[in-house]
This record gives sequence, C-alpha cells and structure tokens, in this order.
Amino acid sequence: MRIAFLSAFYPFRGGIAQFNALLYKTLEKQGHTTKAYTFTCQYPSLLFPGKTQYVSPKDNAIPIDSKPVLSSINPFSYEKTAREILQWKPDILVIRYWMSFLAPSLAYVANRLKKKGIKIICIVDNALPHEPRFFDRAFARLLFNQVDRFIVMSNAVKNDLLSLKPNAEICLKPHPLYNHFGEKLPQLEAQKQLGLNPEKQTLLFFGLIRDYKGLDLLIDAFSLLDDSFQLIIAGESYGSFDKYRNQIDASGKKDRITIINRYIDDKEVPVLFSAADILVLPYKSATQSGIIPVAYHFEVPSVATDVGGLKETLERPGTGVVCKPDAESLAEGILQIYSIGKETFVSNIKKEKETLSWEEFAQTLIKFSGSSF
Repeated sequence: MRIAFLSAFYPFRGGIAQFNALLYKTLEKQGHTTKAYTFTCQYPSLLFPGKTQYVSPKDNAIPIDSKPVLSSINPFSYEKTAREILQWKPDILVIRYWMSFLAPSLAYVANRLKKKGIKIICIVDNALPHEPRFFDRAFARLLFNQVDRFIVMSNAVKNDLLSLKPNAEICLKPHPLYNHFGEKLPQLEAQKQLGLNPEKQTLLFFGLIRDYKGLDLLIDAFSLLDDSFQLIIAGESYGSFDKYRNQIDASGKKDRITIINRYIDDKEVPVLFSAADILVLPYKSATQSGIIPVAYHFEVPSVATDVGGLKETLERPGTGVVCKPDAESLAEGILQIYSIGKETFVSNIKKEKETLSWEEFAQTLIKFSGSSF
C-alpha cells in the first residue's frame, strides 16, 4: 500500500513527532511504501508557549526523511501540499489531529485528496482540547467531515469524537510503547546521576507543565507524605513556573524536591525513569497519556487521577493506581502502590507490554483503512 503521512516529523520535537516516527518506520518494515510530509510552520513562534518547537543537537530524536511543505498559517501552502501529495498517488492519507489550530490546513488538504478518491485516516489524540477555545468544535468538525475513518487511543477521545461526528467510523487501539529510549539503568546509578538520596522513595512528575496537568495537586500531596519520599519534577513549563516554585517554598519540603524546569531531551529520559519508583500523573483533565507508555517501557508503575482515559489504561491491566483528583487521594494512591507491593504492578506491566507493539498498531491501521474500501 502507498501511504502518505502528513503530520509533525523530525526536526519537530515532542511526543507527536516521536509517535509518528515509530509508526512510519514500522509501516516501512511491513513492506508499505510510505512518504512523510510535514510542516514548514507548525505554530507561529508568537503563539508557541515553549522555548522551541525543534529538537536540539543533543536530542536522540529519530530522523525521518520528511518533506516540509505545509504551513498552518499560509493558505497558499494548503494547495501546494495537496498537489504534492496527489502527484505521489497514495492509496491513503494518514493525518494526526491534536489541536484545533491545525484543523483548517489539514481539512483543506484532506478535502482535496478525498475528492480524488484517496481515503483519509485520522489518528486523533484529542478531539476536544484540555484548554478549550470558542472555535474548537467548529474547526474540529471542519476536519472530521473530510475524514473517512478514525483511530483513537482511549474511550474518552472516542466519546468526544462521537459528540462532534455521531456517524464516525472509529477504531479504538491503545497507545503503543515508546520503546526508542534505550535500556533501563540500575536505579542506584540513575539516582546518583541526578544527585538523589538512594535511601528515599522516588516519585516522578514528567512532561510539559500546564495548568490542567495538576502539578499543584502533586506538590500539595507531597506535603502530606513523610520524609521517606523525594520528588522529581522534570519538564518545561508552558507559562510561568513561579506559582509552583512559591508553592514548593511554602511547603517545607523544598529540600526533597528536584526541579528540572526545561524540555527533557530523549537521551535524559532513561535516567529519570530509571531513578523513579512511581510516575505520578495528577491531571485535572485528560484524554489519554503518552507518558504512561514511556513508564511501561521502563517498567515503572503509575498513580493517576480518574480523568479521561487514564483509568482504563491503568486499572484493567493492574499497572497502576487511580484516585480522585485531589491532594489527599493522590497521597493515598502513592502509599497504596507501596502497600500492595511495587513488584505486583511491575509484573502486570511486563504482561501489558506484550500487547502494545508498534507492529500490532500498524497492522490495525492498515486493516481498518482497507476494509470495505
């Protein structure tokens, strides 16, 4: 099958680009002729809350030979992108959707290809955003009306999608493992690299810091735990970090909290997850999490709040504990992991890893996109 894949690819950074690279390489290994198309401009720098949208020279990102052609803010590029892809004559177009700002550009390209008989498959990360704006639903519908079939990774996203397009044909397939980071390090070695106390139990908050991710809840929960715990906060803050720093200073636990407030390069990920006993996701809202598949790779159990699809990801396979989105419940959830025994969760993670391969995800995509066409 000839597959055109339009989304964020190297040199763009982050989980979307990582996911796309791993899926792209798997499709190629399975014998499909695949061509990657990416953005010349994903977001205007003025609107991007982080420091950069691109990988750094230090990052162990996966290079993909993609063609930069689509600018989300330049309508002239929409037609150019459609022509480029049409000239290549794909059987299907795979696109990713995670925020409404990109919907007009993707909708135009999808519409042009659909009119030529090319099937449009959309992998949806968020049908509706965590931080809503007045135009989100209209923009999402604009794109979704051009899509033939959808792949989602949680029931929360499926339900949001159906609220926008009730007749949508949807395949639910869990997020595969992020397994490109390399092997797990011995915990003591990782903790030494980070300057942590090896005698304390180590919690990890990982990823971009945004209001909906509930770091404030975790800081309050950490204040309720005794001095046998230490916390790593690792990720770039989208917005000021000052309110969290003030909260940490006021908590009286500052000496047991390690803060790495910047984007975490791929090569740093193994050290952080190898040092941790538990990943904590104190989210106030969510659909699914791309961080849990990273934790699975390093066999680290999770404590997460009962929002979005986090419960279905962790509770069914027994790979973590789910609690209410408040500080007291988070603290109880963390203690529950140790009470049950961390190895029980690790054993379940090992079983779950066997079902979350990129090969299985790619095969599902091909079968779903090809049936009844």
